[in-house]
Amino acid sequence: MKKIIYILLGLISISSLSFSKEKVSMIIKNGTILTINNTKEVIKNGVIIIEDNKIIDIGTSEILNKYQSEKIIDADEGIIMPGMINTHNHLPMIAFRGLGEEGIKNRLFAYFFPLESEKLSRDLIYKATILGTIEMAQSGVTTYADMYYHMDEMAEATKKIGIRGILGETIIKFPVVDAKESYGGLEYAKKFIEKYKNDSLIIPALGPHSAYLVSTEKLIEVKEMAEKYKVPVLIHAAEFEDEAGRLPGKYKNGSTIKYLNEIGLLNKNTLLAHAIYLNDEDLELIKKSEVGISYNAIANAKGATGIARINELQELGVNRIGLGTDGPMSTNYVGLIQGLGYASSMQRIKYNDRTIFTPENVLEMATIGGARALNLDTKIGSLEKGKLADIIIFETKSPNMLPNYEPHATIVWQAHPGNITATIVNGKIIVENKLLKTYDLKKNYKEIKEISEDITIFAKELAKKAKEKN
Repeated sequence: MKKIIYILLGLISISSLSFSKEKVSMIIKNGTILTINNTKEVIKNGVIIIEDNKIIDIGTSEILNKYQSEKIIDADEGIIMPGMINTHNHLPMIAFRGLGEEGIKNRLFAYFFPLESEKLSRDLIYKATILGTIEMAQSGVTTYADMYYHMDEMAEATKKIGIRGILGETIIKFPVVDAKESYGGLEYAKKFIEKYKNDSLIIPALGPHSAYLVSTEKLIEVKEMAEKYKVPVLIHAAEFEDEAGRLPGKYKNGSTIKYLNEIGLLNKNTLLAHAIYLNDEDLELIKKSEVGISYNAIANAKGATGIARINELQELGVNRIGLGTDGPMSTNYVGLIQGLGYASSMQRIKYNDRTIFTPENVLEMATIGGARALNLDTKIGSLEKGKLADIIIFETKSPNMLPNYEPHATIVWQAHPGNITATIVNGKIIVENKLLKTYDLKKNYKEIKEISEDITIFAKELAKKAKEKN
C-alpha cells in the first residue's frame, strides 16, 4: 500500500512540475547561439524563449525546465544568430537583375535611369518586392533599408512576406514613376509616413537621392520634414570619384560630407550609403556627427567605384556601420551571406593587412552594426532579453559547413543561403525547414516571368544604344 502511495505522490510531483512551467509562444533549442551582445557571448547547447514578438529568456538547456510551448524548433546542433540587416538597397530593381552587363560605361545615367523611366509601374514594384523579400528571408536578412519609388507598394509586399523594412521614398530633381513633377517624392513621402508611422514592420523614411541630384533647398526641407515626423534619412554620399564636381555653388569640388554637415544633414538620424571618397576631415566629421554608414563592398567593386575607408573609421571608434548590397543590378543578390567574406577581403586588400576584419567583426557589422546605423540597436541586432525576436538558424551538417571549428568563421567564409533552415521575424516564422511559409513560390515565378518577357526586347535595344555612347 505504501509503495502505491509513493508512486502516486511521485506522479503528482511530476505533474505539478509540468504544470508549473511557464507557457510561451516558441522555444528554440539545441544550437550554438551567437548573441552578438556587448560581450560577444557564445552559448553552446543554447536555448531561446520567445513570447509573442520578443525574446524573454536566453541561456543553456537548463532553462528548458522553466518553460513549455506547443512550438519547439530544434536547431539540430546548428548556429543561431540575430537576423542580418541589409542597410542599403533598391529592391524592385531585382526585376532588371542581369541586364546592362555588356560593359556600359555610365551605367547609372545611360542605362539604369532610362530603363526605370520606361518600365517601372506600381504592379512591377509590388511583384519585384515580393521576389526580393522572399530572397532576403531565405538568405537570413530580417531587416532591410531601401530607397525607391511607390513605397506603399513596397511596404505591402514587405509585410506580405513578413520581414522588416526601413523604406525611404526617393526624392529627386526630375520626374519619376510616382511623381510627375520634380521633387514630387516629398509630398508622396509625407502621405507614406503618415500611413505607416505606427506599423510593426515598416519604418517610413525619407530618401533624398544624393547631394548632386537634390538641391540644397530641398535637402534642408528633407531635414526639417525628418525632424518633424521623427523618421530616418537615407542618402547616397561620396560614392563617385567625380561627385564633388557635381555639388552646388560654393561646395563644388569640395567634400560631400562637409556639405551635408554644413546644411545640417550629417547627424545621427541620417544613413550614408557608400561613403567611399572621404578625406581625413570627413572621417572626423563622421565620428563627431554619429551618422550611420552602409558599406557596400561588392556593388562598389563591381561598379569600379572604389573601396571605402571602413577600417580607418573603425579605428577611430565609429561603430555605426552596417553592410549593404545596393540594388540587385549592382550586386545581383539581396542577401548578405555571399558578401560577408568579400567585405572582409576588400578591406584586407586595401590596407594590405590580413589581420583586420575578422569574422566576428564582419558578423557584428551584418547585425548590431546595421542596427546601430539605423538607430534600431535597442530593438534588434543582437539576441538578448527584451529584444524583438528576429532570429536565423544555420544548419551545420552540409559538406560546405564542415568542419565547424569556429561558428563566426563558418558563417563568414563557408555558408551560403541554402544553409539557412529558419528565419523568424518579430516572433513569426517566415522560413522553416528551408521552406518559405508566407508566399507561393510558383505564383511568384509566374509573376516575374511575365515581367521579364515584357522587358527583354526594350532592355536589349537600350543596352545597344548605351554601349554606342561609350
